[in-house]
Amino acid sequence: MSKTATLEIDGKKYEFPVIKGTEDEYGIDIKTLRSDSGGIITIDPGYKNTGSCESAITFLDGEKGILRYRGYSIEELAEKADFLEVAYLLIFGELPTKAQLDKFNNDIKEQSEVDEDMKKILDGFPKTAHPMGVLSSLTSALIAFNPSSVDVSSEEAMYKAIVKIMAKFPVLAAWTMRKIKGLPLDYGDDSLGYVENFHKMMLSKPNKGYEANQIVYDALDKLLILHADHEQNCSTSTVRIVGSSHAGLFASLSAGISALWGPLHGGANQAVIEMLEAIKADGGDTAKYIAKAKDKNDPFRLMGFGHRVYKNFDPRAKIIKTAAEEVLGDLGIEDPVLDIAKGLADVALNDEYFVSRKLYPNVDFYSGIIYRALGIPTEMFTVMFAVGRLPGWIAQWREMRLRKEPIGRPRQIYIGENHRDFKPIDQR
Repeated sequence: MSKTATLEIDGKKYEFPVIKGTEDEYGIDIKTLRSDSGGIITIDPGYKNTGSCESAITFLDGEKGILRYRGYSIEELAEKADFLEVAYLLIFGELPTKAQLDKFNNDIKEQSEVDEDMKKILDGFPKTAHPMGVLSSLTSALIAFNPSSVDVSSEEAMYKAIVKIMAKFPVLAAWTMRKIKGLPLDYGDDSLGYVENFHKMMLSKPNKGYEANQIVYDALDKLLILHADHEQNCSTSTVRIVGSSHAGLFASLSAGISALWGPLHGGANQAVIEMLEAIKADGGDTAKYIAKAKDKNDPFRLMGFGHRVYKNFDPRAKIIKTAAEEVLGDLGIEDPVLDIAKGLADVALNDEYFVSRKLYPNVDFYSGIIYRALGIPTEMFTVMFAVGRLPGWIAQWREMRLRKEPIGRPRQIYIGENHRDFKPIDQR
């Protein structure tokens, strides 16, 4: 027997169906509330309790610390799959066969060239421009070079558009970094894998031979996998709502990049390093800042600890903590900022104040540490997040279009002035 929920307002009752997900999640379907009640709506600032869609892509249980892509645990995917396999899984619904993965990889390589005119757009930005603004603009500019909209009823057309953006996006991200560092653009190397090539395009020096490092590659691969999707977060919801107007894939992704830019979302790993730099500038006394974090009257907050969704340990943090230790050990980096990070993490993992409140280091904390160790500028951290999140955004956009979801159009409760008569300017 199906469940229903009853809402009573001024003695009148309204009944709504209750939807059950495959992981026993329940949601009240209120889409007829406004029409049935003559205008009543619900208010939910930030949509914290509002399901905007049904999705088969990612399952997240913040209370139990569970994250799964298409049913596969994040722990198993990070250990056994590479980033392109996970991208294929998210976008197309199943892990690829070897033939499918080889084709996906080869098709991406075939589309990796970026039109030379894109360099003119890049040249128009000053070095001081924030990389996320540059990346959003370049992604949007791709529309000019690919003006035809994607025929979502054609699997072939959809596949070609997906391959095209998967190929060009890491090039644009790498060029964005080289722009701010004043380095010549690197066009990549088709003999390398997806992640290895991205690393080379970002960090190769024109006067030095490029050195491969498998430990670094593995850590980057894991980071991209861990960031690949995270259910209906701010940027993903943005991609879906922009796409719901039937805006193209590239335009929707550009909007998602802008949403990710904010310090409360993708900018969190940048905020971690900025906090660590501030602690270092103040003498590097971690005990002092631990005390400040415990003082409820002190405005200081430890960045990169706890999570808005996970009420337990962030499952992604467990995975990337090990990768961070491996990278730091392999590169042998001596950096007082990273020493401060280790000190804060050790305290938070063992101090009763943090443990009881479940304020554990999250994925943003460890990802910032790895990026800094690799020599990636702080302002590029959110760009790295965007490269990882790309397949998730694509998957969500594709799902939304294939499900023929209606255009997003939230309602509001008006709290402004009532009707007023217009006054001529000399009477105001």
